[in-house]
Amino acid sequence: MKFSLLREMAFVTALLSAPSHGCGIAAFVPSTNLQSGYGNGLCQSTTSEVSEGLQVMESRILSPETTDLGGNPRKVGLALQLDDGTRKSHSMAENSAFVTGFFKGIGTRDAFSSLVTSLYFVYDAMEDEFDRTEDELVRFLDVEELRRRGPLELDMEYFHGPDWRDNIRVSPATKIYVDRIREISGDNPHLLIAHQYSRYLGDLFGGQMMGGMATQSLGLDEGKGVAFYEFEGIESTSDFIVDWYRKLNRLDLSDEEKEAIVD
Repeated sequence: MKFSLLREMAFVTALLSAPSHGCGIAAFVPSTNLQSGYGNGLCQSTTSEVSEGLQVMESRILSPETTDLGGNPRKVGLALQLDDGTRKSHSMAENSAFVTGFFKGIGTRDAFSSLVTSLYFVYDAMEDEFDRTEDELVRFLDVEELRRRGPLELDMEYFHGPDWRDNIRVSPATKIYVDRIREISGDNPHLLIAHQYSRYLGDLFGGQMMGGMATQSLGLDEGKGVAFYEFEGIESTSDFIVDWYRKLNRLDLSDEEKEAIVD
């Protein structure tokens, strides 16, 4: 079953309608490596050993043709292809009944709770697969600052109580999305890059506005129920996104693989 990124983003529109580890390199080394103990090994190594190890890792991940791209990374490479390829679906998402109603202040607490609950199932599946995958390209883009499962667990407790794990159920539409994530992780793990792009960068670009709007319009307790939209480990959203785009453009992907990620 072919499931393009464009259709995935349109699906998300429908769904809406319905730390540092002590090394100082946590933003560079994929979090899966850190969680598996690889980061601890780096901490115990000498500076030269760490540098050599990172160079070896980069040689297997980065394309020699794109390592020196400068300027605005959104204007070149895979970043440009993804931005152009998803422009229409992004517009559809922005103009969906849920989003337009939400920003007009006519959303409901139940609808917002349902959205955040669906997002919990999506990110739980995504980050499970990021932890499992051996695909170095996916792991290179997987940084701890973007991880959302922990914040979403806080939101689940706020909306559903301390026994929330026993009280929430995945919707049929969300289950299709989750099943697709798990399917491509096994068969074509590089396609997870499409989900990293469409979900995480969407959260950083526009999602944070929804947190403030939810607190104001839905009468949420201050600082509660919106942990998903708070990226405490990121000081400058714009700088972080530029850096992430540069990493994306540097991945050693064939033209066919890039096309599959966008398509």
